[in-house]
Amino acid sequence: MIKKLKQIWKLPDLRNKILFVIAMLAVFRFAASVPIPGVNVANLRSFFQGNQIFGLMNIFSGGGLENFSIVAMGVAPYITSSIIFQLLAMIIPRFEALQKEGEYGRQKINQYTRYATVPLAVLQGYGLVMLLQQSPKKIIESLDPINFAFIILTLTAGTVFLMWIGELISEKKIGNGISLLIFAGIVAGLPSIIRSIEVLDATQITNIAIFVAIAILTIILVVFMTEGQRNIPVSYARQVRGIRMMGGVNTHLPLRVNQGGVIPIIFAISVVLFPPTIAQFFVYAKTPAIAHAAQAVVTFFGNSLTYGIFYFLMVVAFTFFYSAVVFKPEQVAENLQKQGGFVPGIRPGKPTADYLQNVVNRINLPAALFLAGIAVLPLAVQTFTPCSDAGFII
Repeated sequence: MIKKLKQIWKLPDLRNKILFVIAMLAVFRFAASVPIPGVNVANLRSFFQGNQIFGLMNIFSGGGLENFSIVAMGVAPYITSSIIFQLLAMIIPRFEALQKEGEYGRQKINQYTRYATVPLAVLQGYGLVMLLQQSPKKIIESLDPINFAFIILTLTAGTVFLMWIGELISEKKIGNGISLLIFAGIVAGLPSIIRSIEVLDATQITNIAIFVAIAILTIILVVFMTEGQRNIPVSYARQVRGIRMMGGVNTHLPLRVNQGGVIPIIFAISVVLFPPTIAQFFVYAKTPAIAHAAQAVVTFFGNSLTYGIFYFLMVVAFTFFYSAVVFKPEQVAENLQKQGGFVPGIRPGKPTADYLQNVVNRINLPAALFLAGIAVLPLAVQTFTPCSDAGFII
């Protein structure tokens, strides 16, 4: 591994890209530590400690929500916008046609996604401020119209700033920028976990050893599943063009087992956090029926078992959904037919498309179950092992 790292460092282009990504992540962590003026950070952290839903949102925002930083909302509005346009591409012909136009269509959809992120960030910022105002302890010292507008503008600008950083990282082809920002936010919480361990006794050492073993095993399985692929044999018929004989080649069509990466988990956590977040607005409603219903929703998602089951099902559903968005068997079958290719034993055209769809469905099932298992792994660790501090990675 050290030899590989030395080889990477000797390549100037790759080294510069890695250093650029590290610099952008450092900028993100610096922004996450800059609080918005006029916020009582002590009362805010006390509020988060007593609210599991907001604790999850804090992790999802990269820890910026805990001190109400300028990037407190993280990339959540951008992810929400991405989900919306992924859905629109399946039900509106115009967006579906854009998806089929290759790079141009992808750029147009990305442009629409960026535009929609701004109003979504304004709405989420407004909701966040109103929700924090319902806390028994005063979190925002002054909320006059000018200060309120300043806070909403700052939160929106912070989200757009992170969206820009994420796209800059993605352009370097080192990894998905949004995923790396979320990962950096989660990893940034490790030092505080380590500092909280003052004196290690035998039980704590055992807990840490179990947790490290589970983490290493999880990394190995994630790499194995990410690199896994199903090769579909493809043959090309011989063609005579002029005096040249072309074709007659046997190759394969690679289908990744995990086509969505971590995107289904990101989509699922956005959906899972939505109902309890909305319910938080009505917990202190003056109408008893509304307040009781809102409290019931918060309690339902606050239960580890029900939350875990719902989260598991959402990850499975989004894995199949994202696969249906990114992989079009009809297009693949049509392209194969135009190029004179065919799957041995399968007729070209619709039979090939049906065959590819069946293969994708079969490989999607283990991928969906694996991703869902990884998503709820922290809950399982908390429930079935003594590692009660493992929940910080949810």
